[in-house]
Amino acid sequence: MPGARWIRIFVPGLFLVLLSGCNPFSEARPMMDEYVERVARVLETEPVFSAIETPSQIPRRRHRVLPMPELDMGMLDFLSLYGCELQFVVGEKNSVMGKVMQPLNRLRYELRFIEAAQDCLPETDDEELVEALEKAIESKRESLPIAIWNATWGVEEVETLFTLAKGYYPVSPENNPVSDLALDANELKNAVAALRSGTLDMSLEFAGSVQQRWQAEYRAGQLINSAALLKTRLDDATALIRGRVKGRPLCLNGKPNNQSEIVEGMFFSVYIEKIQPYMSDVRRARVALIEPLAALAQEQRSVMPSAFETWYQRHLSQAAESSLWRELDGAMSRHTRAWQNLLDQCGLRPGA
Repeated sequence: MPGARWIRIFVPGLFLVLLSGCNPFSEARPMMDEYVERVARVLETEPVFSAIETPSQIPRRRHRVLPMPELDMGMLDFLSLYGCELQFVVGEKNSVMGKVMQPLNRLRYELRFIEAAQDCLPETDDEELVEALEKAIESKRESLPIAIWNATWGVEEVETLFTLAKGYYPVSPENNPVSDLALDANELKNAVAALRSGTLDMSLEFAGSVQQRWQAEYRAGQLINSAALLKTRLDDATALIRGRVKGRPLCLNGKPNNQSEIVEGMFFSVYIEKIQPYMSDVRRARVALIEPLAALAQEQRSVMPSAFETWYQRHLSQAAESSLWRELDGAMSRHTRAWQNLLDQCGLRPGA
């Protein structure tokens, strides 16, 4: 019958969907909660779940954008009277569109201004104009770090990249979710370093595509969420293991028993096969994406706004006292030692 055939086709598929939806190891948060549950179960104790820190959103744009010094309008009007390329550059800035330039376009303008003014100098015999050009070039060079900052950390697109509203970094992701973002971050970091060192003929054609990708991606925020999750749940599990190590021994006289076999089985089937691969995925993505973004910010510490400095030290820096990533490294290290100490009671220490 057609109806029976439909049921035979539909029901197994529905069952697989429901089964996958109930798999706690398919997503980060239920996986880490399940891990603490299972550690508690095999150690014959009660799980304790600590509150997971809610990371801070990247500071709002008004707290990230730096005020850009402007040349005196009289000087701009004076420079716009002369015929070299600078005349057209200044005219662009004085246009209606020029008054509402986005940060990246403003950086491009500043670089074009410096280049055009320098090219104009050899063509100029007027001493007053030469003096005005030299002052303008000096002023633009001094304010260039501000334009660079605004074009990187002052743009709206970076808020999507770091949004915390998209959950956690995926478990067992296909391919490499951060590969393009990582390439972008390194290219931008290198370009900023070159600009700040005085190499002003850098092409910024790639930067628009970078910011478009930032607006479409959110992996940096997911990684920050996952760092907070891992740190907390690993410490929860570590506390359970340490409690057992300090209390009733898992094995007497170092001899394995039925319970130690159950614990060892859970260690390999859950911690080694599920938790460690996820920690490795997060770590690789951190190295690929968070570290070059941290370097991009570190390169510009001299102009970094104070509100951003606090956020940077917590969410990007790898070495600051308040670094979330440093805390995660500590949680991972403590957890590894706790497992080693527990299994060592039974002569089952990994690698022994």
